[in-house]
Amino acid sequence: MKLKFTAAVASAALLAGSIAAGAAELRLSHQWSTADVRHQVAQIVADEVAAAGVDLEIKIFPSKSLFKPREQYKPLSRGQLDMTVFPLSYAGGQQPAYNLTLMPGLVKNHDHAARLNESEFMGKIEEIMAGDDVMVLVHGYLAGGFVGKDKCITSPEDVQGQQTRAAGKAFEQMLAGAGASIASMASSEIYNAMQTGVLTAANTSSSSFVSYRIYEQVSCYTPASDFALWFMYQPLMMNKSTFDGLNADQQNALMEAAAKAEAFYLEEAKKQDAASAKVFADNGVEIAEMSQEEFDAWRALAQETSYKAFIEETPGGQDLLDLALSVE
Repeated sequence: MKLKFTAAVASAALLAGSIAAGAAELRLSHQWSTADVRHQVAQIVADEVAAAGVDLEIKIFPSKSLFKPREQYKPLSRGQLDMTVFPLSYAGGQQPAYNLTLMPGLVKNHDHAARLNESEFMGKIEEIMAGDDVMVLVHGYLAGGFVGKDKCITSPEDVQGQQTRAAGKAFEQMLAGAGASIASMASSEIYNAMQTGVLTAANTSSSSFVSYRIYEQVSCYTPASDFALWFMYQPLMMNKSTFDGLNADQQNALMEAAAKAEAFYLEEAKKQDAASAKVFADNGVEIAEMSQEEFDAWRALAQETSYKAFIEETPGGQDLLDLALSVE
């Protein structure tokens, strides 16, 4: 029988697990299936820590079996959850600065994302997390692209007059600025919306495009390649007090496992984009690539729409945005 966990039940279960005989137990929650790269990242950390023999066990709860997807940050910050793999922008309501981790044109490609992860910008984001008793173990960005039902989408002019689904508020703001009409919906609804003519274009992650078989409904796909607009920061995070409560051997085992998982995450993220392009091409869909000039045009549009709104809505937003944009 599948149990439904409330925060209170989860907290009680966590306490019971922590005092079980033998190794201390940490609970890790995420929303994805066990086939997803984000689960694989969590599994690497769990396996490596187990192999280190430091009396520490990580129990993974996939497929939103412990907490709902968007409701994991608060339990994590309160110590009701030990670890999560989580799109940080989901917590933008609690910390508006986090909205910058899903912002069009801020990240060009995966190597640029890796440099951002090591930058002063990410240091500022981690300072905000620390104020919520949260820390990052594994950094990671996943990318996405565009599909068009009747034409390729690589530049702002291509979406003018189109009925478009965007992944995230900032993308909706930018696409509206380019003259698109916005239809808000979950990525799982894109297929039917394309099929019925509600959508003529869409923007989401590489993995979602494949898993929802969007290639059956479109004529052109613009995947993430040398240039892409859509990058979403989805780290593996931990409650800081829980980490601080571990002994030195356990902390070292976690950090060594995290370093291995982070290297895997980066390489797999790159592979997902290429793999998605192959799936679309194999199904007869035209593949388009965004140029440097087209990327620059999108970013200029974002400056007037998404970036402007972020600065107006976020205390210290201009300084944070400047730090992010300073990373080459």
